[in-house]
Amino acid sequence: MKQSILEICYLIGSVTFIVGLKMMGNAKTARKGNLIGAVGMTIAILGTIFLVEHAFNPLILSLIFGAIGLGTVVGWMTAKKVQMTKMPELVSMFNGMGGACAALISLIELKHHYHTLEDAARDGIQLPTQYGTLIAIFLGLIIGSISFSGSIIAYLKLNGTMNKPIRLPQYNIINLLVMIATFGFGAYLMFAGGNMIMAYGLFALALLYGILFTIPIGGADMPVVISLLNSFTGLAAAFGGFLYDNKAMLTGGILVGSAGTLLTLIMCKAMNRPLSNVIFGAFGGSNAAASNTDVKGSIKDIQVSDLAVLMNYSKKVVIVPGYGLAVAQAQHIIKELENLLEERGVEVKYAIHPVAGRMPGHMNVLLAESNVSYDKLVEMDEINPEFEQTDVVLIVGANDVVNPAAKTDPSSPIYGMPILEVDKAKNVIVNKRSMNAGYAGIDNLLFYDSKCSMFFGDAKKALTELVAEIKTL
Repeated sequence: MKQSILEICYLIGSVTFIVGLKMMGNAKTARKGNLIGAVGMTIAILGTIFLVEHAFNPLILSLIFGAIGLGTVVGWMTAKKVQMTKMPELVSMFNGMGGACAALISLIELKHHYHTLEDAARDGIQLPTQYGTLIAIFLGLIIGSISFSGSIIAYLKLNGTMNKPIRLPQYNIINLLVMIATFGFGAYLMFAGGNMIMAYGLFALALLYGILFTIPIGGADMPVVISLLNSFTGLAAAFGGFLYDNKAMLTGGILVGSAGTLLTLIMCKAMNRPLSNVIFGAFGGSNAAASNTDVKGSIKDIQVSDLAVLMNYSKKVVIVPGYGLAVAQAQHIIKELENLLEERGVEVKYAIHPVAGRMPGHMNVLLAESNVSYDKLVEMDEINPEFEQTDVVLIVGANDVVNPAAKTDPSSPIYGMPILEVDKAKNVIVNKRSMNAGYAGIDNLLFYDSKCSMFFGDAKKALTELVAEIKTL
């Protein structure tokens, strides 16, 4: 009876994961989808605790619920307090914790495996090798460890602790050798046998590869890396589902792994770069800096009064949000600007580049926080043909995703990357704090375009002044 109820709990959990993921594909239903998935996970966890056949030990149950309660409080408080600019770092940290859990599960199960073999050997019993179980254990250990250490490095890169990519001499060869050694050692332990000391050695080797895998990646490629590491965590969790024959864990892992993989490939396509190029040839290094030397021309700035008149009498305005918008926490004032312009008959849209910000969907989440209609968020392929009919493009904190060097400069590290073709608009206004290069570390040729004007200042302060000036017209 208990087993049947448990299977129903797992079925409910699996269905809610699928439904929740589907709903999270739309900003209007994303919050509800997240809650549905959380409810399904709660049902699966409670079913595992109370319906799996085991001896109920009050101390163990107290520790289990104590850990759940502590984790819930810490996670809740962290997520509530995090600033929008820190969201990518939070995602990296949480993803790393998932990878760590998968790795620790594999270590625990490996310890049980070795103890079972030792007990059987003492009794003179020869147990058959369960290769399916061992494959799930070792792959969960390796992939979970890589995801954990890689996510921690990504976290350090995003919070500024490791600003620049670190490239060892012949780092591609070193990384390849460490990867081969990691999986080769795992195969050796699986087929030739081993002990926990060797297992901990494999754990350390996988952690090292996760670090070496991530430290050469440039900052501009971090959205792709975060998505890829997320898929690793899902894959590691799926192996845990195989290990325990747990349908909910298996379904959740497969969904996370496949979604992360598809998102990674979509972003690579948006950057017109194969995944191998992101991993083995990430831009953001010294070659990026070298491209700045050829930039020639002058820039012009625009006063807030002139910009207010220009936008007030426009027919169509397209806003391009970037990481600078998140840094200034200007999402609410930009929504006020949108409302003000629309009251005066101006059509307003938002142009969203797939890799804008520091994580997949960063701009969508940011603008959803200020209740910007999802219908106004237009993807790159759809908005590019509209720029020629656009009176004003207002770029707020975006840089690399609007850089014409991607189309015109073969020596540029971002050459070939699809961009928002804002240079086709009648007027281009760029709001930035300074003329500093973007996250890819290269100068932006757009700033020297004759149709482009710079609107310098903190985004929140500058846009507040702009809104106040438009209201006086």
